[in-house]
Amino acid sequence: MNRICLKSIITVLIFSSFWASCTTDVAITGKIKNAPSNYKLYLIRPEQLNEVAASFFGNVIDSATIAEDGSFSFQQFSGNSASGLFEIVLQASGKAPNYLISEDPKTSNYMPVIFQQKSIKIAANFDEFQQSFSIENPSEENKALLQLRDIKNNAYKKYLANKTWQIEDGSQLLEKEEAILNYQKSLMNFADNSEHFLPAMQALRWVSPESDFERIPEFLVRQCQKWQEKNITNSWLNELCEMGSRKNLPVLIGDTFPEAMLPSITKDSLSIIKNLGSKLTIIDLWASWCVPCRKENRKVLVPLYEEYKSKGLGIIAYALESNEKAWKMAAESDGADAWIQLSELQGDDTDFLKKIRIRTIPANFILDKNGIVIAKNIHGEALIDLVKSEIEKE
Repeated sequence: MNRICLKSIITVLIFSSFWASCTTDVAITGKIKNAPSNYKLYLIRPEQLNEVAASFFGNVIDSATIAEDGSFSFQQFSGNSASGLFEIVLQASGKAPNYLISEDPKTSNYMPVIFQQKSIKIAANFDEFQQSFSIENPSEENKALLQLRDIKNNAYKKYLANKTWQIEDGSQLLEKEEAILNYQKSLMNFADNSEHFLPAMQALRWVSPESDFERIPEFLVRQCQKWQEKNITNSWLNELCEMGSRKNLPVLIGDTFPEAMLPSITKDSLSIIKNLGSKLTIIDLWASWCVPCRKENRKVLVPLYEEYKSKGLGIIAYALESNEKAWKMAAESDGADAWIQLSELQGDDTDFLKKIRIRTIPANFILDKNGIVIAKNIHGEALIDLVKSEIEKE
């Protein structure tokens, strides 16, 4: 064989080897134990931030049949596919590939992964797919996702699993809300401390798949500021910061509470700012039909006001009422007529509620003597402790 031919063969072999490595090394493969024959795996790519962890959104990039030994490989997904955050979904035949089960981590049928143009090998059990999901030699970002998964699972077990609340009559609504908030705080803490943008965004979506951040708007603001300062170049950051825009959020901790002149229960129009307590003010949003609000009136606010009104505590209540008689009767029955009562008597469609951007009650804002919001949505014993601490400060 002459040297020209030998050289050509070597060139072809090298090129073939290079091409093969480009097309076969970059892949997502793995093994799923005990998967029934009617299940497949799907690779979903969320295009927008609000599509992450949301059912029926995201593009189906590839599908994989699970062999009898549990092995699978996404055949169409290759190095030509864009890097980023994907969701691997375990789905039964006949169901939408991008239908995600998120409520209980034990039954969740998907797991987010971050693809960075190199192969990923995974393993999981059919039962408890998300909880058992593992990645061989994961990247730092995928390590963060696995850590986040564990944080979510542990928080769910601690605060939400096997919990029941009497919410039909509203009597345990605040207890349920507190449990959900504690669960969310675990995920928010991860996002606040994460060095990786995409895992932080996954945490944000798990905090509220419904994109309801009315109770925790400060979290959105922190996240926007954090990643802007790190000069992240990702379209999801624009979405995050639009969500975290102050024009879309309730009054924040650290803000000056807005002034408003509102009709009182005695028909006078009163200024909020001119009626602040000399040390502390509770702006309380309630209604006669709100069971936990009525409970808070009687068991928390009345005793607090009686003990601390002479020491600088003020309470200004705003009632989401359309029935003046029901409002007055409820305030008198609860003893809540002892403090300032305001209402536009237009239910929940009022200029004041639009100004402070609140839709959910019970809600409250705790203001210092200058009208600065120092805390929000504090109830029960936590509110009692806060008032006592702030009033008794030197």
